[in-house]
Amino acid sequence: MKIALMDSGIGLLAATAAVRRLRPDADLVLSLDPDGMPWGPRTPQDLTARALAVAEAAAAHRPEALIVGCNTATVHALPTLRATLEPGIPVIGTVPAIKPAAAGGGPVAIWATPATTGSPYQRGLIEDFAGGVTVAEVPCWGLAEAVEHADETAIDAAVAAAAALTPADVTTVVLGCTHYELVADRIRAAVQRPGRPPLVLHGSAGAVVAQALRRIGARPEPESAALGAVTVLLSGRPGALPPPALAYAEGRLLQAVSPAP
Repeated sequence: MKIALMDSGIGLLAATAAVRRLRPDADLVLSLDPDGMPWGPRTPQDLTARALAVAEAAAAHRPEALIVGCNTATVHALPTLRATLEPGIPVIGTVPAIKPAAAGGGPVAIWATPATTGSPYQRGLIEDFAGGVTVAEVPCWGLAEAVEHADETAIDAAVAAAAALTPADVTTVVLGCTHYELVADRIRAAVQRPGRPPLVLHGSAGAVVAQALRRIGARPEPESAALGAVTVLLSGRPGALPPPALAYAEGRLLQAVSPAP
């Protein structure tokens, strides 16, 4: 089995780690775009062009599925990616876990990039899946960038700033950017209020990977031998994971796997 994942940067690590846990035998193709990152400030047309190039580089390795490990790329580029690659390669996007979060009753906070916060896309998800639940949209200024560079000081500052914008009665936080899942423990510690029930965090990685396996008719086999190799593509060129990836458990998990020849 071969699964490809794509993103502009290391936000794909959360889903990559989920694949590794569920199918340690799977070969991985990780397609990043250091030449074009970050994607967030780009126009939808420019972002779609960058994402398509990254996807096609991954597709050349003939994976059985491609996971778009980026919320922003999913919003803007998913239709183009599917039109180009499917049905040969199923393409699975990443959507904020608003529906399962709202099912808990709330109040809910959605931590997302400033560009996504308040966007018609996110407001549409709230309207569709969180009717009757109190939802606070929290812009996380600089958090994705700080996580991308493993800048500890900047991560702490961005998490603290977003926590200060999060209502005190929130019981559930949606991690609306894949980068945020890499610092979930810090977010939990910053938002958890003394004397309140344990905060519930909802990321997307596990559900996205489960959907990818369903699309290719595969099942989780977490006990299988960890034989899967890793291929890293940097704007289409063979390379290695950026050094900041190793600051996170999800990145270090891949160190135990041999790179593909």
